[in-house]
Amino acid sequence: MRTAEQLRYLILAAQREGNRQLTVLLSAIGLTPAQSEALRIIADHGPLALRELGDMLVCDTGTNPSRIVDRLVAAGLVERASSEHDRRQVKLTLTPTGQDKALRVAEIENQLYDLLDDATAGTDVDAFIAFLHGFTRQSPAGTALANRLAAEKKQPD
Repeated sequence: MRTAEQLRYLILAAQREGNRQLTVLLSAIGLTPAQSEALRIIADHGPLALRELGDMLVCDTGTNPSRIVDRLVAAGLVERASSEHDRRQVKLTLTPTGQDKALRVAEIENQLYDLLDDATAGTDVDAFIAFLHGFTRQSPAGTALANRLAAEKKQPD
């Protein structure tokens, strides 16, 4: 097997395993990985227009995130509010229940990140991250992640 082919399948296997573990952890609070990502983005960067949310979603790039948002609204976690300046513009915000659920999601994500930290101990993670950024730079998912990283840099500490 070529090195590039092995790398391809290892990245795919790691993504699937990470998503499987996240799905199991999130099932305890009734969310999917896509819903949890949207919830966290709104918590971290909201209020947001639907398009702004879509620009930062890695899980569902290139599609309209309205189905994810519809489910979060139906669950009482997100609400749509008309903009003060333009009634046609709708902003997404978390409800109090959504804020609580976003905190639970952050705790679950931290459990996964602890597993990843343990698995990468002694590895040159920065080089791997640089490789992955370079590889995904022109992709919709890479662009969504870049948008999210840029939004985090804009936030005050």
